[in-house]
Amino acid sequence: MKTLVILTHPNLETSVVNKRLAEELKKYPDKYTIHELYKAYPDGNIDVQHEQQLIESHGNLVLQFPIYWFNCPPLLKKWLDEVFTYGWAYGSSGDKLKGRKAALAVSAGIKKEDFEEGKYRYTFEQILSPFELSFQYCKADYRSFYAFYGAEHEPSASKLDQGALDYVKFIDNL
Repeated sequence: MKTLVILTHPNLETSVVNKRLAEELKKYPDKYTIHELYKAYPDGNIDVQHEQQLIESHGNLVLQFPIYWFNCPPLLKKWLDEVFTYGWAYGSSGDKLKGRKAALAVSAGIKKEDFEEGKYRYTFEQILSPFELSFQYCKADYRSFYAFYGAEHEPSASKLDQGALDYVKFIDNL
């Protein structure tokens, strides 16, 4: 089954990294469905039933977003709160995410070393742990994350291209 990528970027047209990653995935429409939340819901009113059906009609689930203040963009948080409901995603009868492979694809403006050397006191794994725990709570098969670091430092075309290829490989190996 195809992989559903929930792409959440408030201004994808001006994005460098997330736009390039999405362009690469769009080359393979038979493998990936790119669902842009800000494009689908510019008013922020989420069609929960549609979103749940979209997830159910795909095999894997990937949440793609830029890191905003060490978290996700606000529409993705709202989406998670409204779509991952009791009785659907978790609870005594909530099993729609059970066993479903799920992952993250994130871009960070700062360099990888800034996390690894402790400049911000927390590793990237720690920063993303609420997402991992949410997937685990819903009994999904969390498969870690793909990260593109250094977006603020005007990455070269070759770094972007390699990052896009690495991203496709990451998803293909979920």
